[in-house]
Amino acid sequence: MFMYDYLIVGSGLFGSVFAQIMNEYGKKCLVIEKRNHIGGNIYTKEEDGIKIHLYGAHIFHTDNEDVWRYINRFCSFNNFINSPLANYKGNIYNLPFNMNTFNKLWNVITPEDAKNKIQEQCKKYKEITQPSNLEEQALKLCGDDIYYTLIKEYTEKQWGRPANKLPASIIKRVPIRFTYNNNYFNDLYQGIPKDGYSQLINNLLNNIQTYTQTDYFDNKHYFHSIAKKILFTGCIDEYFDFIYGKLDYRSLRFEHIHLNIKDYQGNAVVNYNEAKIPYTRIIEHKHFEFGKQATTIITKEYPLEYTSSEEPYYPINDEKNSTRLNQYKNLAANTSNVIFGGRLGQYAYFDMDDTIAEAISLAKKELLI
Repeated sequence: MFMYDYLIVGSGLFGSVFAQIMNEYGKKCLVIEKRNHIGGNIYTKEEDGIKIHLYGAHIFHTDNEDVWRYINRFCSFNNFINSPLANYKGNIYNLPFNMNTFNKLWNVITPEDAKNKIQEQCKKYKEITQPSNLEEQALKLCGDDIYYTLIKEYTEKQWGRPANKLPASIIKRVPIRFTYNNNYFNDLYQGIPKDGYSQLINNLLNNIQTYTQTDYFDNKHYFHSIAKKILFTGCIDEYFDFIYGKLDYRSLRFEHIHLNIKDYQGNAVVNYNEAKIPYTRIIEHKHFEFGKQATTIITKEYPLEYTSSEEPYYPINDEKNSTRLNQYKNLAANTSNVIFGGRLGQYAYFDMDDTIAEAISLAKKELLI
């Protein structure tokens, strides 16, 4: 006789949404989390009245009405609009690439002038019909100035590889807008939970038994003995003991700094596109919530090669890893009583709304069984 219908390994957004839905439909769930807190990478910690995004900026955005209605059951959002900046050699550019960006680059005023400038620069790359790498793809899409100022060095720093050694698929398109609009997302809904992401996770897991500092791999046999089914949201290759080799990731290191000033950079997110600057961006957390505190907290984000001692963040979806992933997916499909989900369980980079949609879909599928 099993104690639980579902054991959920991992208390991130995917696992928490799945657990909430299953619990709502009468399924008894246990959530285990190897970290000392719930919430995975969307965990926020409050200090000096400022909610710190400990694992990088998380800005909720969606145009999925079902997802928006669902998540608003558990939190309310402020009206934060993501308008990041890029700092390249001391010059500030607006993101995404829009008329404010083009005016700074070329002193153009009208959309027609900007389009002509981009088309003129792209002409020299018209002979590239099938881009073989990221650099060729980007140059073909946006030309020299945008690429060399705002894409090349940032991308190479983020991925730790020359742009001409990265797959073209990473940059399938370059988001270009011919309007003076600095709103990074096109989605209808966006914002930050007013009480923070940690409270959102607490609300999702309300009345669900949850243990932190509990590693599934320390007692696999026991966990399988207490639950009818397991949702595993950790690394899919680790679950199968890396039988086909390890999947590759990029990792991150975060440096959190408390400053006795009211405002450091005047914006929530500023990217640093120069290769010689080791971090990719600085986050100033108070600006996510329009904070008026007397002090501020910033986070510098450093890209890293992934090792077993680091947290895996970005999957590297090249040919080698795609082949390896398919082997693990085949194993997963033939593994009884275990289902895989989330960014690590599916080896995919999901926005938060996609994560919620995937978790809802999986829960509905399970409830039909």
